[in-house]
Amino acid sequence: MAITVRSFAKINLGLRIGAARSDGFHELLTVYQTIGLYDLIRVSLTRGSGIEIVCSDPRVPTDESNTCYRVAERVMSAVRAKGRVVIEIEKRLPVQGGLGGASSNAVATLIGLGRALQKNLTAEQRLQIAAEVGSDLPLFLVGGTVLGIGRGEQVYPLPDFPATACVVVTPPVGVSTPKAFAEWDRLQGSLGGAYPADLGKLTVPGASDRMEQLGHALSAGLSELYTGAPVRRGRAENPLLALVRAGIKNDFEQVVFPEHPELCAGKSALLGAGARYASLSGSGSTLYGLFASREAARRAEARLRRQSWAAQVTETLTRGQYWRRAHSAQAAK
Repeated sequence: MAITVRSFAKINLGLRIGAARSDGFHELLTVYQTIGLYDLIRVSLTRGSGIEIVCSDPRVPTDESNTCYRVAERVMSAVRAKGRVVIEIEKRLPVQGGLGGASSNAVATLIGLGRALQKNLTAEQRLQIAAEVGSDLPLFLVGGTVLGIGRGEQVYPLPDFPATACVVVTPPVGVSTPKAFAEWDRLQGSLGGAYPADLGKLTVPGASDRMEQLGHALSAGLSELYTGAPVRRGRAENPLLALVRAGIKNDFEQVVFPEHPELCAGKSALLGAGARYASLSGSGSTLYGLFASREAARRAEARLRRQSWAAQVTETLTRGQYWRRAHSAQAAK
């Protein structure tokens, strides 16, 4: 029996890069947000042994380096199961796009394989496997709006914002995350040879001004959303659009935009098409814009396509939507 799971993408609502750690990673502070674009992952269990990855996209590895492979290996060992695992990946998300596609694929594999084996891993086992395989994986075990700290693998669910219209632009370039981090380190060195003192240990209370502004925007938005207070005339009805007033940014833009000027142009195109907020997602190359309504997003999509941008309308997903839609894939392939 094949189990099919939707593997949803994420965007980053602000991203702060802190100091390099002794393990080679960097301290990060970000808010992850799942969105409605997805790949499809089909997991089946047959007689025999081993793990097989099937994907028509030549850029996706099909060996032990694939995150799905590494997750499947750990799941089979954790539950002491036998059999041959076949994982089919139907790519719809860009590779090296900053949308967390590989990490999401791996978590979809974890969920699908557990269902195929009819053996449920505990929440602790799932989280441990996810964190071992990659920094972005744990967020996809939560979904919705998620605070990420540490190297991004420490995740905390935040109260959800309502679904917000979003336009995603995928330029035909790939951005290497390790290269982007290396360039960030080079930039920091050229600016003085050391990180500011407050980045020596990046924690939530000691976050940068930009992240504090993000926190204030989230707090204000959530207060507005859950107190039942009426929305005042002239203010955005969706609290997520408070990000506009916060002025938060993705630190990767400082190093990725000079290397790839077309990405800076893409962000400007989103803002020119009416986005209330636009940003690079992760280290890129995907850009996204948040819009006041679905109609505004569709108008922007049409305008951007006329300008030869690969644009697609979607929406942010609440935690409930994320899990319902992921598990409904079997009936809606």
